[in-house]
Parts: sequence; C-alpha cells; structure tokens
Amino acid sequence: MPVNYSELSAQIIALTAGERDTVSLMATLACEVHRADARFDWTGFYRVVAPDILKIGPYQGGHGCLVIPFSRGVCGACARTGEVQLVPDVEAFPGHIACAASTRSELVLPVRNAAGRLLGVFDIDSDLPDAFSQTDAEELQSILDQVFAEAE
Repeated sequence: MPVNYSELSAQIIALTAGERDTVSLMATLACEVHRADARFDWTGFYRVVAPDILKIGPYQGGHGCLVIPFSRGVCGACARTGEVQLVPDVEAFPGHIACAASTRSELVLPVRNAAGRLLGVFDIDSDLPDAFSQTDAEELQSILDQVFAEAE
C-alpha cells in the first residue's frame, strides 16, 4: 500500500512542532518514515560534520556506513550537488557504497535549514529494485523542508 503522505506529513509535523534540535528532529523523522512503508529497509540521516564529510546520524534498520565523503556514493552525490538522488539500481550508480549488500535502490534527499545551510542528507534504501518514485522524492522533500526550517 503506498504511503499516505498527507497523513505522514501531518503526524510528523505534530510530533516535531516547536522542536529545533537537529538530532531530535532526525531521530523522529527516521522512525516515522521507516514505519510508513515496507519498501523502506533502511531509513536515516548522514550529518555534515566537517567540510565534505558526512557521518551517520539517527537511523532505523541495519548498520549504516559511519563516514561518507562528499566524493563517494549516492549520499555523497546528494551532499555535493544539493540535488535529490533517485537511484533505481544502485549497482549502476558509479561509486556506490554498499553499506548493506541487500540494497537494490536508493533515494537520498538534501536536508537544509531555512538559511539554506546543508545539515545533512536523508537516505532511504530498499531491497527492491526501482522502489522509489518521483512522488516519493517530492513528498519527502516537502516534509524535510517543513521540519528542518527552524532547525539549529
């Protein structure tokens, strides 16, 4: 059953209302999005911690990579370009980092505060090929933009 993004958005907005702490927001979002759809096998954040370096943040699912440079992988590409990465087949993505051998497709979205500062990326992996749609990307980006608008 597809995600009811209207309900998911309302739930997340209600849970995070008034919260400005980035890690708290990330933890809540990772949990709620992960539970929203069986396609989402790994759901979490990589935080910008230094120039051109992402480190793992709150997530749901199996272990993730601890450090990802902007120069590598799907998450790095999202952080480097600031653009959504919708990857139907991770094996066909140059420089893909296999944190989990079972991952077949991936959706990574930039996470910015209202000032436009990149806080990190939101990464969703699926064990199914071509699991994500443009609608998933647009709806999730909208939720991220609302939730992190007031983040520190």
